[in-house]
Order: sequence, then structure tokens, then C-alpha cells
Amino acid sequence: LFWIELDKLRANRSSRILVGAYFILLTSIALIAAIKFDIGPIKFHLAEQGIFNFPYIWHFNAFIGAWFKIFLAVVIVSMTANEYSNKTIKQNLIDGLSKREFLHSKWIMILAFAGISTLFIFVISLILGLMYSNYNEIGIIFKDLEYLLAYFLKLIAFFAFCLFLGTAIKRSAFALGFLGVWQMFEGITYGLLKWKSPSWIDADEIIRLFPLRAMWNIIPEPFTRLSAVRNLAEQVGEVMQTNTTVRFWDIVIVLIWSCIFYFLTYRLLMRRDL
Repeated sequence: LFWIELDKLRANRSSRILVGAYFILLTSIALIAAIKFDIGPIKFHLAEQGIFNFPYIWHFNAFIGAWFKIFLAVVIVSMTANEYSNKTIKQNLIDGLSKREFLHSKWIMILAFAGISTLFIFVISLILGLMYSNYNEIGIIFKDLEYLLAYFLKLIAFFAFCLFLGTAIKRSAFALGFLGVWQMFEGITYGLLKWKSPSWIDADEIIRLFPLRAMWNIIPEPFTRLSAVRNLAEQVGEVMQTNTTVRFWDIVIVLIWSCIFYFLTYRLLMRRDL
């Protein structure tokens, strides 16, 4: 099943370009280390601000790397839509592939994309950390690796959502458009809950159950962990008390949504006359 999907990926030039662009952008995280400028007596080198220190680097790179997942999402949606427009799904079924095997071939590609991306982030982070980190003890180097687990699960859930949209809508442009509309829907819903809901309803706790917000929450923003940011906040009289840990219930919510998207895609394929 993996080789079937790989052959389809090789045959699609635009998908190959998007996959290549994705990994090039992940590699570009290393270019952050080169950002430096001097303004009179002020000398600023971003790598010296602690963003590449162990174990913080796992958190920072997982958060930044997740922003580029849309490139692989486009690949998944377009390849799924192409199955219908090019009639390859019907040909696969004629050649003896079951609908369950067809779905599993897509999920194998999802797991491969997520696994390779996570491994890529791990290698880049390890290299940058060994080059720039002030802490090189083994116990510190491999601390906080749960952020990579969160990154892996976030990609799986997001790609599963995209696979479901591509299967349901069958047109890549409309599927990606719906993804944007759903993002707006979650944002508007959160705003209305904050504005109109009674005091006993916690809008943040309700919105965290929505799929895209759950994927966002699984890797909290890392910037408030930087001492430079905290010092700046203290100078203006602010005290930062944000939670930057990977929370168990956020992982559970993302796993549940991944299962829901798998089930919905499976039911759609089983019921649809292909």
C-alpha cells in the first residue's frame, strides 16, 4: 500500500515540488541562527537569546515547524481529489484493491509524512542544539521530547482532517477553501462565546474541544518561556503565567478527532458508489 501511494506521489510533479518546499522550509529554521545585527552599541544575535538551548529547542522548533504543515496538507488534499478526477480510485478497485485498503494506503502516507517530518525536526534540533546550546548534559538534551510527540500527533490529526475533506468534497480547491472557512467558524464561535455566554461557561474550555483549536493547543506557544521576553514583561509591569507544557487532555482530544476523521472517511467510502 505504501509503494502504491509513493508511485502516485512520484507521478505528480506539483506534489513533489510541495513536499520538497516543505522540507526546505523546515531546514530554513537553521537560518534563524544567522540573524544578527549591530546598531551602534546594540549587538543582537538571535542564536544567543537561548532559542537553541536544550531542552527549549524541542519546543521552539516543533511550534515553528508546525506552521509549514499546510504544504503537505495541500499534497494530501490534491492527491485525494485526483483519485476521483483521474478515475484512479475506480481503477484501483477494479484491480482488486478494497475500499478499506484504499483508505489504509492514504493513512500509511499520512503516518509516513508525519513520521518523517518529526524525525526531520528531531535531527535539525539536535544539530542546532549541539552547535549553539549552553547545556549539553545528556539528561538536559533529551528532556521535553514530548513536544515532538505532540508535533507528530498534530500532523496526523491535521492530515486526517484534510483527507476527510478531500474525500468528502472531491475538489482540492473547495476542500482547502472549506478548511479556511472552518478556521473562521471556530474563531467566530470563540468570539461569540466570549461575548455572549454566561459567566459560568468557560469559552476557552469549550473551544479547545474543536478540531483545529485542539491541534493548536497541543503545542503551546514557546515565546513566553524565553527569559528575554519575561524580563521585558516585568519591566512594563506584566507577570506571565502562561501554561507552556503539553497537556494530557489536549493529546486525548487530538487523538479522538483523528479517530473521528478516520471513521467518517471510512463510512463515506463504504457508502459512496465509486
